[in-house]
Amino acid sequence: METEFTPFMSLLGGALIGLSAVILMAAHGRIAGISGLISRIIPPSTNRKEQPQNLIFIVGLLLAAPLWFLLPAQLPVQLVSSNYLLMAIAGLLVGFGSVIGNGCTSGHGVCGISRLSGRSIVATLTFMGTGFLTVFILRHMAGG
Repeated sequence: METEFTPFMSLLGGALIGLSAVILMAAHGRIAGISGLISRIIPPSTNRKEQPQNLIFIVGLLLAAPLWFLLPAQLPVQLVSSNYLLMAIAGLLVGFGSVIGNGCTSGHGVCGISRLSGRSIVATLTFMGTGFLTVFILRHMAGG
């Protein structure tokens, strides 16, 4: 599968993610970890005050892709042609790993590393290394 990597768009995307994490921390004192946001919604937490903003954030994440398809085609869209059951299982494994690792990639990788958290640095190195190893095995050893 070919990727359309562009350094400028990657830099811009990373800067926007970092800026949003800084704004969330400055305005609300919260870390921009998706697993944490979801855990404060399902089951409903005792802190009802922050539930609406967490729910709005999650709904925005879920609606972003469908809304993108309503816009005039500006960028090429690459649809994933893979086994949907396998992708669902992979998603569940990522969610399970987030619970075991006490946080997700956004919480550890974006916010934790910027706070120089040792636990987040180890967690990020672990999931990035595992990801690199998985891609290497699938592309070079398993014939994918």
